Amino acid sequence: MAPTQKCHGKECPAPGPVPNDVIRIYSMRFCPFAQRTRLVLTAKGVKHEIININLKDKPDWFLEKNPFGTVPVLETSSGQVIYESPITCEYLDEVYPEKKLLPSDPFERAQQKMLLEIYSKVIPYFYKISMGKKRGEDVSAAEVEFTEKLSPLNEILAKKKTKYFGGDSVTMIDYLIWPWFERAEMMNVKHCLANTPELRKWIERMFEDPVVKATMFSTKDHKVFFDSYMDGKPNYDHGL
Repeated sequence: MAPTQKCHGKECPAPGPVPNDVIRIYSMRFCPFAQRTRLVLTAKGVKHEIININLKDKPDWFLEKNPFGTVPVLETSSGQVIYESPITCEYLDEVYPEKKLLPSDPFERAQQKMLLEIYSKVIPYFYKISMGKKRGEDVSAAEVEFTEKLSPLNEILAKKKTKYFGGDSVTMIDYLIWPWFERAEMMNVKHCLANTPELRKWIERMFEDPVVKATMFSTKDHKVFFDSYMDGKPNYDHGL
């Protein structure tokens, strides 16, 4: 692990080279996209160090690694840089094959990618509703749309009759979907899950997953960060 979890801002010097026996992840402690990659690193038992980035005041050396300025970013000891959360997760699964999270069957793998595509249309609603409520806006139409978009996820679990989206054990797709549901209570969208019993059961199971427990924050901590973010002063180092 990196010596400090505190975020690195514009004035922070660039970290040294990545040591030979680890992979480095540039992250932000409360970012759900970066959490995807941290979940995979933890699930696979990959030795890694974390460097957290101040996303409001990014160091130039970080922007040289990823011009988009987003996290997560992986960097190897040979200086290879990989970014975008689904790409980083797939890369880790290929490079560290000991505990595969993606299915070996090409069709099952394609199914997970198709489901991820469906889910990518769901993610914006978590923000639309939570931010709208925080601003005092009427979000009832967005809540109806969000409820409709969650229905296919519930149907997939109901049809498959499995505990998780990829079967009866946690696989890649579960970790890629999870981070926003960890924040569902904080984002004031839990009531939208009322008609998705299978999805609610999946959430309960995921909360018990050791990998999730190792990477998660409490609803209270998520709320402190979210409120600070909405106030325009994100407290990236909350709790440190």
